Amino acid sequence: MLHRVMAKPLLTLGSRGKMREDALYRPRHVVLVADPAEPIAALLARNLAAGGFHGRLSVVGMAHEGFVEAAGIAALEEVPDLGVLALPAERVEAAMAELGARGCNAVVVPGAAPDLAAIAKRTGVNALGQGSFGICVPAIGLNASLAHVAPRKGRLALVCQSSALARAVLDWAESQAVGFSHVIGIGGNADLGFAHALDWLSRDPATGAILLDLRRIKDRRAFVSAARAAARTRPVVAVRAGGRLADPSGTTDAVMEAVLRRAGVLRVEGLDDLLSAAETLARVKLSPRGGPGDRIAIVANATGLGQMAADAVLAGGARLAHFGPEVLASLAVCLGSVWHGGNPIILGPVAGTGLGEAAAMLAGLGEVDAVVALHAPVAGENAETVAQGLVAAAKATRAAPVLVCWAGQATAGPQRAALAQAGLAVFPTPEAAVRGALHLWQDRRNRLAAAELPGREVLALTPDRDAVRAIVATLRAEGRLELTEDEALAVLAAYGMPVVQGRVAPTAEHAVAAAGALGWPVVLKLRSRDIPRKTEVGGVALGLRSADALRQAAAAMIATAKRVRPDARLEGFVVQREAARGEEVRLRLAEDRMFGPFIGFGLGGTAADVLGDEAFDLPPLNDALAKALIARSRAAKLLGGYRDHPAANLDAVEDALVRLSQVAVDFPEFEAFRVNPLVARADGVLALDAHARLRPVGQRALLAIPPYPEEWVTRWTARSGEVLTIRPIRPEDAEAHAAFFRRLTPEDIRWRFFSHLRELPPQQIARMTQLDYDREMAFVAVRRSGTAEEELLGVSRLIREHDGVTGEFAVIVDRQMKGQGLGRHLMERLFDWAKATGIKVIAGQVLADNAPMLGFIKGLGFTASRSPEDEEVFDVRRPV
Repeated sequence: MLHRVMAKPLLTLGSRGKMREDALYRPRHVVLVADPAEPIAALLARNLAAGGFHGRLSVVGMAHEGFVEAAGIAALEEVPDLGVLALPAERVEAAMAELGARGCNAVVVPGAAPDLAAIAKRTGVNALGQGSFGICVPAIGLNASLAHVAPRKGRLALVCQSSALARAVLDWAESQAVGFSHVIGIGGNADLGFAHALDWLSRDPATGAILLDLRRIKDRRAFVSAARAAARTRPVVAVRAGGRLADPSGTTDAVMEAVLRRAGVLRVEGLDDLLSAAETLARVKLSPRGGPGDRIAIVANATGLGQMAADAVLAGGARLAHFGPEVLASLAVCLGSVWHGGNPIILGPVAGTGLGEAAAMLAGLGEVDAVVALHAPVAGENAETVAQGLVAAAKATRAAPVLVCWAGQATAGPQRAALAQAGLAVFPTPEAAVRGALHLWQDRRNRLAAAELPGREVLALTPDRDAVRAIVATLRAEGRLELTEDEALAVLAAYGMPVVQGRVAPTAEHAVAAAGALGWPVVLKLRSRDIPRKTEVGGVALGLRSADALRQAAAAMIATAKRVRPDARLEGFVVQREAARGEEVRLRLAEDRMFGPFIGFGLGGTAADVLGDEAFDLPPLNDALAKALIARSRAAKLLGGYRDHPAANLDAVEDALVRLSQVAVDFPEFEAFRVNPLVARADGVLALDAHARLRPVGQRALLAIPPYPEEWVTRWTARSGEVLTIRPIRPEDAEAHAAFFRRLTPEDIRWRFFSHLRELPPQQIARMTQLDYDREMAFVAVRRSGTAEEELLGVSRLIREHDGVTGEFAVIVDRQMKGQGLGRHLMERLFDWAKATGIKVIAGQVLADNAPMLGFIKGLGFTASRSPEDEEVFDVRRPV
């Protein structure tokens, strides 16, 4: 068996200018570089000293108890892992340069530093900031933050841009006994951002759930890639402040929600929702037995509370759990005469442990995904006994989660605090408890949706791309960006979307002739690249049944256009065969400033903008994603049929969305594309009008979610004659990757991972199978026998480093394939990918006792030299 390794974890780099994540998130030596005149200096010093940091604390520029004082950065006895800068803006760069010279390459900048990104690049020191809240890692006693309350140790991580929001969350968490694995202040997000933090948290087994305060995303693909990896194994919840302020139409906010949905992240509205989600996701999970997630059982000791909760369940789009006859009979025996067979289950003012026992019983049913237990204070009850029953129910193993509402405040407040201390998700109102259950369901739904990764080619039939290239070439040659309607419809037709029959006519008489050829009645439209919405100038005439009617309509629209838009270029007419009517919907491809191309779907026609019905998603789409997109729109109800309107062919509507998505994937030159209306009927769809616009020369779209790189899928024949599939790794390979690791010998593992791992943690497997294909590639060799699941037999991996031209590699092959040439082929695939993506040098590290590896790589053209940092390691390099 061949073994190929990298000495360090995949994202831990060590030389100057390269980020060592453990230096930032698990430092052993922290230095505070401070100017005592800065207001934040004393707070940072106090928090650092009081946190019980497990490592060494040094300070430069001031004195403080608990620190080792140094005369300057150069005078520090040891190289610091992390610097915390409490300095005026004009002194930040000098301090970062000095720290970089000492070998420190990570700093926190809580204050101002307007040019921080450029400073980080010049000094080779990576930074959180400007305006960073700081960083807290309670497990190691690190509190390098501006917190007013020291966070306690726990499993919740907070990644935020706003210091005020961080303080609010910490204050709430302390009152609810919620602890943190990390608090990471991104601040201005100038250098180290969300993707960097999420990359670390996705591999941290101590992090159970992540809260995000999002304002600005720098690198859309890196963010989505990192968010998907994190959400694969834990809940991730995001809130965004200022979205409506920046775009009152709500489109920007809706696109961000679509991005987060595709990444598996739960988007919530406002601080109240964020804290509710934190309360739920930090404490409970959906039942490990699975289920759709939206079947909620309600049990209460008061009718009013139960009814309020039921209303909230139905208003939130979930279902009240339904019980079959056998379950009903069993429940009737257990609950007795107080129950009348419905959901919510109203027990009355039950004393003792009855509420908890009923909740536990419901949680064990296969028909239930979550239980909401509601308690109103009762005179003379033993509140502690009631609480004990609820604690026992909530901690039942392999059961649906139990969320508790203990209503009230005077006596209920202390009881909620005690339940929170016991680890329960507890809320003050029925609506808040139900919202927690809905968050669990939505989180599950989003994370399942994130597994959908359409390929670059999802159409059954190959589109006529040459025809589209010719249209684009014509526009470029003429210096145009706007397509005429007939050109836009021709693009859609080239992609197999049904479009209305039509002809271009330079004059009214030509239009009469075209109408005769097409057959009456016809629709006449003004042709102008400068007037995309022709109805605004009277440029559409419907139901024309004679030559005279057509001539009159043509003259009227020319006169109106010249009066309303005298600057517009008029290029004749488009004549179309009048189509049978159906439900009108609109498909839209447009550009979001932060996340790039998106697709909108909703009600169409001339009132589409006024109706405000539009659901959003991102290309690439497949059938499943298109179906979900349609379902999120109000148009879905009309398409399902009503009264004398038959149901439309939803498969055809989905297909049209996928085809528009494919245009966005294949032709990043398109900046916008609108199909309105697309008429949907029982027999299919028909595009009646379309408009499109190209980007300026040299500009191309960058999709936030790159399509699966199907172009790299190949077949390979081993020396034995066996044929394997060699392809880029997919998220669905997680289980096969874990099985592959379990087949490795201890020596295999040590050579590959430089440690004696017994099992790869789920977080690491997720990180290795969910890739941003722009910055990383992993090829897998796969065997498939009949209908059996795929067996993974080898993996090669190449990660682009921060300089953009160097890649760090790893490769390992199952020992049953030894001597078959698979290791060489997997490496050659990496070489091909490196060439295609601009990587110039491939590098790695090999243990000195790994003789088979050293001989193998020399045969591939690598040079090897002893590492100056570790004599037991060879640094290896090869130009591409």
